[in-house]
Amino acid sequence: MLENHAAKSAFKFFEKISCIPRGSGNEKGISDYLAAFAKEKGLWVQQDKALNVVIKKPGTKGYENAPAVILQGHMDMVCEKNAGTVHDFEKDPLKLIVEGDFLKAEGTTLGADNGAAVAMALALLDSSDVPHPPLEVLITSGEEIGLLGAAELDGSLLEGRILLNMDSGEEGFFCVCCAGGGRVDLSYTPDYCGLPTGYVVKTLKIKGLKGGHSGIDITKERGNSNRLLGRALRILQSKFAIQFSNINGGSKENAIPREAEALIAFAGAKGKELADEVKQIEKTFKREYSMSDEGIEVYLEDCEEDVKKVFTQALCANIVSALLMLPNGVQAMNLALEDLPETSLNIGVVTTTENEIVIASSVRSSVGSRKDMLVDQINVIAEASGASVRLSGVYPAWEYNEKSVLREKAMRVFAEMFGREAAIRGTHGGLECGIFCEKISGVDIVSFGPDIHEMHTPNEKMSISSFGRTWDFLTKLLVALAE
Repeated sequence: MLENHAAKSAFKFFEKISCIPRGSGNEKGISDYLAAFAKEKGLWVQQDKALNVVIKKPGTKGYENAPAVILQGHMDMVCEKNAGTVHDFEKDPLKLIVEGDFLKAEGTTLGADNGAAVAMALALLDSSDVPHPPLEVLITSGEEIGLLGAAELDGSLLEGRILLNMDSGEEGFFCVCCAGGGRVDLSYTPDYCGLPTGYVVKTLKIKGLKGGHSGIDITKERGNSNRLLGRALRILQSKFAIQFSNINGGSKENAIPREAEALIAFAGAKGKELADEVKQIEKTFKREYSMSDEGIEVYLEDCEEDVKKVFTQALCANIVSALLMLPNGVQAMNLALEDLPETSLNIGVVTTTENEIVIASSVRSSVGSRKDMLVDQINVIAEASGASVRLSGVYPAWEYNEKSVLREKAMRVFAEMFGREAAIRGTHGGLECGIFCEKISGVDIVSFGPDIHEMHTPNEKMSISSFGRTWDFLTKLLVALAE
C-alpha cells in the first residue's frame, strides 16, 4: 500500500502482520510467523511457552563487536470494532486504508499499538543494507491484558543491556518511566427472582462514547459507559423500582468503555414515564459530556428475549452501589512531571455469565503504596456490597533512571536530526519496562514511537510521515549506539 514510502520495508511488514489475527490471547499465529521468519533467515530464535519470541542477528560489518541492542515491542493488539462492523478478530485480516497522512483500519482498531514496533524490528532483521550493532529482538505476548508475556520471560536469554522499547505513541517524546498496576475484579454470585407481575422488560443502552486508552487518555475526562449505566440504573431504581439482569459493558479493563447495557424490568403501566426519564438522563449526560463525548446516546430498545427472571432487589442494589462507589478516573497527579497522572482507576468491563457478575477495573499508579491503597478501597467496597475480590496481572512501575546513558545518546541523535530537543516524559500507560528492569540486571531503557491517535478504539490511526521519521531515527540511533 505504501510501496513508494521511504520506510516501505517496515510498512511492508506492517501490512503482513495485519493479515494475521493477533488479539490478546490469540497470539499463536503471529508468534509462529515470527519464529518461522527467523528460521527462514537463518537467525537464532527462541519461542517460549508464553509465545514470546527472541530473535538475534549479528552486527553488520564494522559493528560486529559493538554492545548488543534489544529492540522490544509486543505482538498482541486490542480488538475493538464499531457497532455494525462485520469483522471476526479470530480469523479476519485487518482492512487497512490510507486517509491522507494516516493509516487506519476499516471499522476496527489498527493494531499500530504495537504493530509499529514489530514491523520495524522485522524490517531490520530482514535488511541487508541498514548498518546496526548486534540485535536482540524481543516480541512479547499478552501485553494488553496484563503484561503476561513479559512476566514469563527468561531474562537470561538476552545479553544486551541497552533496550529500545518502541511502545510509545507520540513522536518527539522519550518515555523514561511508567506506572505499575494490575486488574481488580469484583465478583457477585447471581441471585435471581421471578419477573414481578405486570412488569415488562426492555434493554437500556448507553453508547456513542469515545473511549480510549485507560492510561494515556485517562486525563481527557471522557465518559465511562459502565459508570454512566450505574448512574442511570440508580435513577430508575429510585423512581420506578426497576430490577435488572444481564448487565454488560466494555471489553477490556485497560480501555475506557464506550458502550454498556442491561435488561431492565419495570411496571408496564409506568412505561411512558420511564421512557421520558430515560430521555432526561440522556439530556443530562449530553450536557455533562458535551466537550468530551458529544455523541453519547441513552435509550431503550425492545427486548427479543422471553425474560422470566431478574436479579433480586438486593443484588441490583449491590451492583449499582459498586458502580457508583468505585473510584474512576484520575485519583492523583504526579507533581514531579507535568501533566502526568500518578494514580487512577478505570471501571473497564462489566460482564454477566451463568456463574458470576464481574466488574473488572484497571488500577494504575507510579507509587506502590497509592496502588495498594486503591486496592484496599476496592476491598472495602466489596465487603459493603457482598462481592469477592480477585487481583491479577500485577506489574511493577518503571522508575526514572537519573544516570541513563542511553537517554542522553537518544536525545543527542534526535536533536541532530530534527534541530530541536525531544521532550522527556513518563507515561501512565502500562509498559513492560518495569518487568524488564527486574529480569535484566543493569538494563538501560528508553521508550519511543510514532504518532498514534485514539489507541484502543476503532478510530485508531497512525501518522504515515511520523512512522517514517521514527524509522529514520531508529536506524541512526542504532549506528550511534554502535560507535
